[in-house]
Amino acid sequence: MALHFIRRNIGAGDQAAIEKAVQDADVSIRYEDGVQKVLLNGEDVSGLIRTEAVGNMASASSGYGAVREKLVALQKELASRENVVMDGRDIGTCVLPHADVKIYLTASSQVRAERRYKELLEKGQQADLQEIEADIIKRDYQDMHRENSPLKQAEDAVLVDSSDMTLDQVVARFLEIIGR
Repeated sequence: MALHFIRRNIGAGDQAAIEKAVQDADVSIRYEDGVQKVLLNGEDVSGLIRTEAVGNMASASSGYGAVREKLVALQKELASRENVVMDGRDIGTCVLPHADVKIYLTASSQVRAERRYKELLEKGQQADLQEIEADIIKRDYQDMHRENSPLKQAEDAVLVDSSDMTLDQVVARFLEIIGR
């Protein structure tokens, strides 16, 4: 959704334009050879949705009722058709409150910023570590304090703080939680 708004040059504060644009955004997921593809109006945008700009727009626009309504409906519909692993800031509390397993994955803003910084550098993009961390802190605050579907840990979710963990350690912890 955020990418859709950016492509239409809609500002994050333009609620009326965002709520109108929601109506002509078709977001779906397809699996090809075991790999999840995110489609926006039929286009594979998987590689475009994890940018800072899209993350910032998602945080700013996701509090609008029309956006939350559409996204929650899409996510619930997908989960009704497929066995899924979903990540998101309100999956365990709003989208799939009865999920079999809920994990609240977190890390300090500093560690998340360092990870994003390294990821961007590996992609050959320029990045500013302090700016990335400031954006993360701002997004967290916005998401925790929004009226619709605020970011919070579900009461029955297992907390995993990955600040001092490697990727392999996180995966091992997840497998332990799901009982594998």
